[in-house]
Formats: sequence, C-alpha cells, structure tokens
Amino acid sequence: MEETALDRAVLQLEQALAAVRDAAADLAAPGSAEAAGDAAHALSGGAIDPFVFRFAIFVLAIFVGYYVVWSVTPALHTPLMAVTNAISSVIVVGALLAVGISASGLATGFGFVALVLVSVNIFGGFLVTQRMLAMYRKREK
Repeated sequence: MEETALDRAVLQLEQALAAVRDAAADLAAPGSAEAAGDAAHALSGGAIDPFVFRFAIFVLAIFVGYYVVWSVTPALHTPLMAVTNAISSVIVVGALLAVGISASGLATGFGFVALVLVSVNIFGGFLVTQRMLAMYRKREK
C-alpha cells in the first residue's frame, strides 16, 4: 500500500500531538520553560529555536511586569514594597548558600555579587517604604 500525502500529514500531526502531550506533562515540572521551548521546536518541525521561544517569553514577562507594576494604585505601593523586600530576603538566603557551600570560585564570586546587589535592594526598599509611610502620617502643627 502506498503512503499518500494525507497519510504523511496524519502521521506528522500525530507526532506533533504526542510532542505537545509530552510537553504539557512536563510543564508542571521544574524547567517548564525548557519544555515549552522543546514543544515549540517539535511543533514547528525545527523552525523555532528553543532559545528564541524562551527569549520571547522573557520579553513578554518584561512587558507584563511593567504594566502590572505601573497600574498599582498609590495606596498599594507600600505593601508591594514590603513583599518585594520579603522576596529579596529569600534571595539573600540563596546568595549566602552560594557563597558558603560552593566548590567553584566562580560560583562564590557570583554569589557574593548577588549578595551585595540584593543587600542594596533590601536597604533601598526599606528606605522607600519608610518614606512612603511618612507621607501617610499626620503632620504635627
């Protein structure tokens, strides 16, 4: 029996659906960006490079973050800064671990740079939060 163009198309569609099903199963696992990039690569027949797909996700995240942050009302800026400081404190823990237990000098260096940057971020966040809270205090006459 000869394979027709329709049979080949059906076979390619089944392979693409299997790749999507496998990628969807991997999306819940760590490394979901890699799985999504691999799925786009498989679905496009190799035309979309996984790096380009991940870069597109990164660029979209920048725009979404920009519009989310700038649409926050002024009354919510202080709690938002508090949450940002809490997230930065988690980064401090990771940076301390990178500095303390890494076997590589490069990892120790990057951990130290991360520790310095996140410390500046936390300190600046507390200063900005204090300044914002001062705006809500009643002025003494």
